[in-house]
Amino acid sequence: MTATEEPDPPRDRLDVGGWLSDLTMASSFLTRLRLPGAAAPAELTPGRLAGAVRAFPLVGAGVGLAGGIVYALAYWLGLPTFAAALCALTAGALITGALHEDGLADTADGLGGGKTVEDRLRIMHDSHIGAFGVMALVFSIGLRAAALATLGTPWLAAAALIASGAGSRAVLGLVMRRLDPARPDGLAASAGRPSEEGALTAAAIGAAFALLFLGLGTGIVAAAAALVAAVAVGQYARRGIGGYTGDVLGATQQAAEIAILLVAAAKLGSV
Repeated sequence: MTATEEPDPPRDRLDVGGWLSDLTMASSFLTRLRLPGAAAPAELTPGRLAGAVRAFPLVGAGVGLAGGIVYALAYWLGLPTFAAALCALTAGALITGALHEDGLADTADGLGGGKTVEDRLRIMHDSHIGAFGVMALVFSIGLRAAALATLGTPWLAAAALIASGAGSRAVLGLVMRRLDPARPDGLAASAGRPSEEGALTAAAIGAAFALLFLGLGTGIVAAAAALVAAVAVGQYARRGIGGYTGDVLGATQQAAEIAILLVAAAKLGSV
């Protein structure tokens, strides 16, 4: 653990106040919504974010629910399912400030275009988007929209959005726990390392959402697919830059969300 990292202290699982505090912190970081008492991302104290990872899937479920409502409205207005899916994804991006999409694009540019670790980190830190980033965004939006359109009905689309929103953010704590920050400064270093209990609690909550909204069989496969996607992105980042950054977390979320939605479309969608 580096000097800039702060350990995540043990949490009382039944402490309602602690859960509300973590939910406020997670919402402040993962979305543009500011719950009462929430700090701006720039004001987050070192190590505090790691303690809130158990609430990440709850925030993700809320983002998915909002997207599901937008999908239903578009569907009932007579829009084609693909257009309704794009509306739902747009709503999610507006709520999160396209935080994860931005991370995906930066990660793709850095890992795809850089020759050395220093070069990759420099590219990822650059706010400009390159060819790899554009391609990653096109594939991410296209695959997610196509999967939702295949599901068709508002209920199935909303269920998949809730499950994928929760599950894709549930795996972030595992990445933060298993990998080291790639930079001595920045989000990854200041966020801290979640406790094993915190990371596993988030993963369990994400899996529970997948099982509840996608059914037992599909939920198990979707949760496994999200984990595989997270491991793949994490290992790719570890080999490419030696660890993770905030951008890598965004790419991980996108990969896991795609995986869950594709499983849902394959198992529950209409041909």
